[in-house]
Amino acid sequence: MIVVGGEALIDLVPAAGPTGALLPRPGGGPYNTALALGRLGAEAAFCSRVSADGFGESLLAGLRAAGVDLSLVQRGPEPTTLAVPSLGPDGSAVYGFYVEGTADRLFTLPPALPAGARALALGTCSLVLEPGASAYEALLRRESRRGLLTLLDPNVRPALIADPAAYRERFLGWLPYVSVLKLSEEDAAWLGGGVGDWLAAGPAAVVLTRGAAGLTVWTSDGAEHSAAALPVTVADTIGAGDTVNAALLHRLAGSAERPGSADWPDVLAYAARAAALTCTRAGAEPPYAAELGPS
Repeated sequence: MIVVGGEALIDLVPAAGPTGALLPRPGGGPYNTALALGRLGAEAAFCSRVSADGFGESLLAGLRAAGVDLSLVQRGPEPTTLAVPSLGPDGSAVYGFYVEGTADRLFTLPPALPAGARALALGTCSLVLEPGASAYEALLRRESRRGLLTLLDPNVRPALIADPAAYRERFLGWLPYVSVLKLSEEDAAWLGGGVGDWLAAGPAAVVLTRGAAGLTVWTSDGAEHSAAALPVTVADTIGAGDTVNAALLHRLAGSAERPGSADWPDVLAYAARAAALTCTRAGAEPPYAAELGPS
């Protein structure tokens, strides 16, 4: 089982046309990752705190339809977090957030993950907003020490980070507990440092997504591999990076090899295909396994 921890929220996506209407769509980096894992056929569980309001019910319904285990989901009466993405000409998104008093940031550390858990993924808003951020950090440290494969996607949202210097320091403190660090070029530029620094801190592999230029991985044994992006007509890029997370985890957690010795050309090519399909659809709509062809 692959456990994904973090927020589930509602993206208010701008509709086409002159009215400026905002359409509610399920979202949140961890939520999208869990949804994508379920659609890809992985055994996945979502670990979060979700509102009991109508939005929360719809979020869980989406995961349930994808076959994601919800036994680790905590519930609360507080409202669901809202995110408002503004889309650029290339389909990229910049986000504003409504997070005060919302349910997901009140997550508490679960006593244990299921016995069959093999991997844990964390990232995005959930590692910023307290008090939940400290609980997710404790989960990362505990499960890494138990030997789980861990993936961190910082998926930086500067609008939520009041003290960038403190966040960057905290990020470096996570790396000894991370097996795979996945981040975008924008994340890398904002965080500072470089691949060599991050690998030296602990991860076995660093995966960098580069938009239309594809993906590249560097491993702790000095290897480097890349995969080209597939040419597609882009509706928007919402959820593409989260789909990459799911594809990486699906391939890596299903292999007996550790990340440093994985078949990275195959892993990256699979992730590139999955992300490309996500980009052809408005909002975070990751593909199903059958859409990707033979594994």
